[in-house]
Amino acid sequence: MAVSVCVVRTNPSISPCLKAPTPSLSSRKQSCLRACAANTSDGEEGNKMTRKEKDGGWKIEFTGEKPPTPLLDTINYPDLEQLSAELRADIVQSVSKTGGHLSSSLGVVELTVALHHVFNTPEDKIIWDVGHQAYPHKILTGRRSRMHTIRKTSGLAGFPKREESVHDAFGAGHSSTSISAGLGMAVGRDLLGKTNSVVAVIGDGAMTAGQAYEAMNNAGYLDTNMIIILNDNKQVSLPTATLDGPAIPVGALSRTLTKLQSSTKFRKLREAAKSITKQLGGQTFEVAAKVDEYARGLLSASGSTLFEELGLYYIGPVDGHNVDDLVGIFQKVKAMPAPGPVLIHIVTEKGKGYPPAEAAADRMHGVVKFDPKSGQQFKSKSPTLPYTRYFAESLIGEAEVDDKIVAIHAAMGGGTGLNYFQKRFPDRCFDVGIAEQHAVTFAAGLATEGLKPFCAIYSSFLQRGYDQVIHDVDLQKLPVRFAMDRAGLVGADGPTHCGAFDITYMACLPNMVVMAPSDEAELMHMVATAAAIDDRPSCFRFPRGNGIGAVLPPDNKGTPLEAAKLKITCNVFYCSIDWKGRILAEGHRVALLGYGSMVQQCVEAASILRSRNIFVTVVDARFCKPLDGDLIRRLAKEHEILITVEEGSIGGFGSHVSHFLCLNGIMDGPLKLRAMVLPDRYIDHGSPEDQIQEAGLSSKHISATVLSLLGRQKEALTLN
Repeated sequence: MAVSVCVVRTNPSISPCLKAPTPSLSSRKQSCLRACAANTSDGEEGNKMTRKEKDGGWKIEFTGEKPPTPLLDTINYPDLEQLSAELRADIVQSVSKTGGHLSSSLGVVELTVALHHVFNTPEDKIIWDVGHQAYPHKILTGRRSRMHTIRKTSGLAGFPKREESVHDAFGAGHSSTSISAGLGMAVGRDLLGKTNSVVAVIGDGAMTAGQAYEAMNNAGYLDTNMIIILNDNKQVSLPTATLDGPAIPVGALSRTLTKLQSSTKFRKLREAAKSITKQLGGQTFEVAAKVDEYARGLLSASGSTLFEELGLYYIGPVDGHNVDDLVGIFQKVKAMPAPGPVLIHIVTEKGKGYPPAEAAADRMHGVVKFDPKSGQQFKSKSPTLPYTRYFAESLIGEAEVDDKIVAIHAAMGGGTGLNYFQKRFPDRCFDVGIAEQHAVTFAAGLATEGLKPFCAIYSSFLQRGYDQVIHDVDLQKLPVRFAMDRAGLVGADGPTHCGAFDITYMACLPNMVVMAPSDEAELMHMVATAAAIDDRPSCFRFPRGNGIGAVLPPDNKGTPLEAAKLKITCNVFYCSIDWKGRILAEGHRVALLGYGSMVQQCVEAASILRSRNIFVTVVDARFCKPLDGDLIRRLAKEHEILITVEEGSIGGFGSHVSHFLCLNGIMDGPLKLRAMVLPDRYIDHGSPEDQIQEAGLSSKHISATVLSLLGRQKEALTLN
């Protein structure tokens, strides 16, 4: 082989890493891969669990035990097919114990092995997009011994993370950013006189976003030397887009044509011809360019012309599970001195090599702990449904009586619950792919025609379409309804998916109505409220996780909250007709004004304080904008202490309450006002309980704040 891999044994107590290669004068380059030394059984048992069949394929027996992986443990001039089989077995075993993103990583096993066989990270840069494809990359770059901690508190992140490893060139928890980042790295490399390779791996739906095409267009214009690998696993959206599984937008073509396209001689001839004809200029260059285009058309799969027009040299489709072919192509592309961006189109199968994933409608995209033999997931039983399901059922109820209601999501039908809506109303539900900017403006266009669009996007993902929210929706007062799922802390998905900022970035918009339910019943009422607001945009946020067991409205059909059907005139902070909050408990001296999910923490805090003979008022604000001005005035007048509590960043609900009190002169008096918000930093992944503690927003933290303001600091210290 053109590249050899050697083993370096390490102390098991030390996290291993990928060792940088020593430059060689020969054409052969070595990269030394460090792997954890694990306790493995003898070769006989290994043959039972991971063995080569007579037909040349690899048979993997999935059990609950840690699989023997003798080659993965002692990488030494490996058979890359065997290494891939062992790596796949290791991923299944590891994720079965922790949960996480399974099938995306299984689909890129051979690709990952080939990349690390040919390229030398961290000198060569490999960017994974979407980042949940990176589990095999983490294992091969020294983190195998810590895979049991993935997505747990203080453990490995579920996505590439620059702080975690020098081999993670770029953090990517969202999608479609790799080509832009890779182009920046490649241009930076050239400016600094370096010669390393830059590889952007983009796939699992990430190619649907506009940023990817913007970056390819710029890469073609700059003619910068970089490699783009399109991992085509036939997914334009995540596999939970519908209840019936994913659609298949593209397919694979002959490998033979790919070998012709990746030929060094062909490419050298092509580049030489381009160079000569550019010097001659004029008509000669145009004729030569046409000849080249037609030659490429004869050799190419349908669709390559798009990439060529963008200025990329297209190679593909390639079998993404043939490691030898991948290695050969990568070696040729890496060795080619001709400049310019290259796109290698590989075709893979999500969940490859693990029968339960291959057979599942969702390809076991995101899983909880499961039985490796059967693939059966150990899903905890809950007496309540996820908030996403309550949202979906409520929206279906509204759509049953109003045929103008339509729903839009950005490749997240399962994540937002709209797969249920799609099943009931297939012609009124639109999956636009991972394209939040388009989703927002598409919804705006629907609104201009008198329809009632509900645009369901995760809070952190809506950040990607914020200019459209301002310019295309709010500025024109178009009645688009934004359902912002995963608001607040999100546990194992960490800071990339944390919905910390939506209260701040939505409530600052002049025409936006901003709501947050405290439980699943309130969510249903807010869906109905949003459906009734037809003269301006509106939004409501709801958290990840299950409902609290609130009594639901009949037939899951909410009732519009007070004032929702009225035309209202308001400035940024106060309306002539208020939208009403609700008082949950009457007390004295102290008022807890909760917003959204934090209302439940306020209720628990009130119970803790009651045991200390402190009786506080607890209020569910419901609305951040417009505020319930009369209610806030009353709370300020009747209490010494007012504490706002929200699961959002600085600048949100508490800031609006503070501004209202200042404008109305209420802060000129004796009132003590405190705002409890998420800290001004990113909170790492972990359990929801650990995150809420770290954020300082638990019921004990609220209780301690009350005790401190009442002058009982010693008691406050005993609570935490």
